Amino acid sequence: MATYEDFEKLEIVVGKIIDVKEFPEARKPSYKLQIDLGEKIGIKKSCAQLPRNYPIESLLNKQVLCVANFPPRQIGPAVSEVLTLGLPDKENNCILIIPDKEVPLGGRLY
Repeated sequence: MATYEDFEKLEIVVGKIIDVKEFPEARKPSYKLQIDLGEKIGIKKSCAQLPRNYPIESLLNKQVLCVANFPPRQIGPAVSEVLTLGLPDKENNCILIIPDKEVPLGGRLY
């Protein structure tokens, strides 16, 4: 069983997607994102398998939840600095976890 202390080790924060690019080099349809995680963390890069449910224009300025304290991960020719969180739909494609109201960037999940 995980403990509450284990949960506290994860820095899950809200950010705003400020740029989205196609990522044709990825094995599965993906985008390269730039996410503003607020003053403390700044702007970070992420790679996410979102094209099946999200056209690029629908992602700009969308708030999303990210794990900000994982080490960077090489995804083909790109580096993903944060993990953008989602859940699978019935076809196992990503649906983003988003706040239902606008919240301050960098706010931590509790």
